[in-house]
Amino acid sequence: MSSAATPPVLAAGAVCWRLVDGKPRVLLVHRAARADVSLPKGKVDPGETLPQTAKREVAEETGLRVDLGAPLGDIRYKLANGRDKVVYYWAAEVAEHALELASFVPNDEIASLEWVPLAKARKKLSYPYDADVLDRFADRFDRGVARTFAIVVLRHGKAVPADAWDGADATRPLLQRGNDQAVNVAPGIAAFAPAKLISSTAVRCRSTIAPLAGYLGEPVKETAAISQDSFEYGQADVAGVVAKRLAKCRTTVLCSHGPVIPEILGEIARQSHSPRSAALGRASSLGTGEFAVVHLSIADPAAGIVAVETHGPALA
Repeated sequence: MSSAATPPVLAAGAVCWRLVDGKPRVLLVHRAARADVSLPKGKVDPGETLPQTAKREVAEETGLRVDLGAPLGDIRYKLANGRDKVVYYWAAEVAEHALELASFVPNDEIASLEWVPLAKARKKLSYPYDADVLDRFADRFDRGVARTFAIVVLRHGKAVPADAWDGADATRPLLQRGNDQAVNVAPGIAAFAPAKLISSTAVRCRSTIAPLAGYLGEPVKETAAISQDSFEYGQADVAGVVAKRLAKCRTTVLCSHGPVIPEILGEIARQSHSPRSAALGRASSLGTGEFAVVHLSIADPAAGIVAVETHGPALA
């Protein structure tokens, strides 16, 4: 089989960073078997979403339990066997309590960890493509937008079709596929550490966000302000919901409907003074069970969107 027909190996990781005397230091891993210096990362396990992989791999390689910030793009290269590999990265600020709880032990894979200033880290990295990722983070830090929060917009899972349901539209339940989607995406959304969960009052939305609520141990606030029924009758308050989330500067999940999601994203763009983009366009057409993560600067949410990413269930 040709390499063009073979799917790439997918992996994910993070630029883990913290401030020391007001300046950023990043975490490098010294890999024993490869005798190189890299950023923490690893391959996607079956059934994992990319953010889930990034969080897990950082924990496995460094002992750190991090929450993901904004994405830093990907790097692509060929493995020794000729197969393509794609690694996706996020920024991840490491809190002091995470450092205190970390339990790294040198092993056959990772010989040691090292916190290094940015300029020194770039020189220490063994591969130019890792340095490129570090440069992306450095640019974001220099622009004052390294610290971010997110609005996660989640479309409900696959539901019983409207023409096959005798009850009110808001009472339509999820199909088994929809339930599976909801369970599958929960750890990936949790990787961004949402502090608030908000759902449309429709059954299919409440059922979609329920596994995430259980995973996090957090309650769900239900509101008709982002429901499809309210939207179709001109009674929704998407602008008000978005305004409150931007004012709070805390990562929030909004679980809503296909027709409402473009309005939510449009309001985020409008209120943050952000131009429309291809990434926002993709996020506006989420499939069932997919979610978009819109990252904004904690320092000034009205200064524009920092990044937008879209993910979906990792189901066969």
